[in-house]
Amino acid sequence: QVQLVESGGGLVQAGHSLRLSCTVSGLTFRPNNMGWFRQAPGKEREFVAAMRWNGGTTYYADSVKGRFTVSRDKPKNTLYLQLNSLEPDDTAVYYCAAGNQVLSAIRNADAYTSWGQGTQVTVSS
Repeated sequence: QVQLVESGGGLVQAGHSLRLSCTVSGLTFRPNNMGWFRQAPGKEREFVAAMRWNGGTTYYADSVKGRFTVSRDKPKNTLYLQLNSLEPDDTAVYYCAAGNQVLSAIRNADAYTSWGQGTQVTVSS
């Protein structure tokens, strides 16, 4: 069974940075895709960024492109999300996810099969 554990959230001022980590464990961990999603109060979960685990190709939501960077450490089975130039609208619970879906569904939350518990990011103005 795959387990994902996020860390690194916190309270920061607008313009500052955070780095989120997602460590994956499980004997059969062989995802095609790893993704980051977020959910703000009263809103639906939305796609933030994703990475093809083997090839390393990255994908971003337009709202975070140029500010957030997704990366991985394969030997450590860890996915990262660097959040720069944070804005109050970035406030949300951030989740990492793993899945084996086709590339066309990499932005689709329903296509991921394993999820972490989430980490809170709060950005004050």
